[in-house]
Amino acid sequence: MSPTLRIVIFGKPGCDKCAVLRRRVESLLAGGGWEEFEMAYADVETEEGLAAFCRAECINPNRLPALLVMERAEVAGGWRPLPRRKLDPTGIASRLYAYVGLQTDYSDEGRGVISPGMIRETLEEARAARMAPATP
Repeated sequence: MSPTLRIVIFGKPGCDKCAVLRRRVESLLAGGGWEEFEMAYADVETEEGLAAFCRAECINPNRLPALLVMERAEVAGGWRPLPRRKLDPTGIASRLYAYVGLQTDYSDEGRGVISPGMIRETLEEARAARMAPATP
C-alpha cells in the first residue's frame, strides 16, 4: 500500500530537538502499524525547506521543530495539510489550530518537549480525520 499520509518534520541543522523529533517519528513508524504514513524532513535553512515551511502557513517559526501531517492531494498531484475535524481553540500550545500537527511549546508548561505520546496521539488524530468530514 502506498502511503496516503505524510508527516513533514520542519527543523534545522544543529538543532538537538529537531534530531530528537525526527528519531521519535522514525522509531514510531518502524514499530509497525503505521503503513499509511511516510516521513519527510524539511530543513528550513534550505530554499526547498523554507518554501515548504512557508506553504504550510500554520507554524510559528519560533516553535521549531514542528510536524505537520499532510494528505495526498490526488487532483493536484502533491500533498496538502490535513485539516482537523474540529478546530482546536483549547489553547494547547503544542497543537496546531486548524491542521493536524504539533509545534514545540517552549513555555514552562510545555518545556520544549514533543513526547512520543504526543506524536502517537497526533497520528491517531490524522487517521480519524481521514474517516470523517471536517466540522467548524
